[in-house]
Amino acid sequence: MSWDIQGLFRLHAKGIARSLTRRGMSDESAADITQDTFERVLARPPEHGVSNHNPKAYLYRVSRNLGINQQRRDALLRTVDLDSDEAREQADPSPSPEHIVYSRQCLLQTYRALEQLPDRTRRAFEMHRLGERTIAEVGEELGISTTRAWTLIHQAYRHLLSATEEE
Repeated sequence: MSWDIQGLFRLHAKGIARSLTRRGMSDESAADITQDTFERVLARPPEHGVSNHNPKAYLYRVSRNLGINQQRRDALLRTVDLDSDEAREQADPSPSPEHIVYSRQCLLQTYRALEQLPDRTRRAFEMHRLGERTIAEVGEELGISTTRAWTLIHQAYRHLLSATEEE
């Protein structure tokens, strides 16, 4: 049995599109899925040996399945309104010029604060924080107790915090 696709399209396309919009699809999506329905039936018509051919029911079932698949795909995709702040942030992930200048100023303040520290305190801080050494390793390398190494590192932190907050 061959189906008259053109005749079926004229008879049922509007009804299929309406049923898809009633299921919550936009007019554009419903029109696309309606066309996809007829393309699918044209590419793979029902088997010839099947009794009780009901082209209308078959077309509606195909369109419903395609609509469900489309809604599942849409649910997986996250869309962002291009006018939103979130979209602007995602469009260019690089820092703003203001943020770059601010970060450089903070770094310069930190360098200046480190220069103000006594040599042993600065070295203890740099070994622990930048060199990722334990406090015990810092004390051993500087030839001081672990408690004294911790005290020097603590003093460095306090000095850096107070120096960078003031400026």
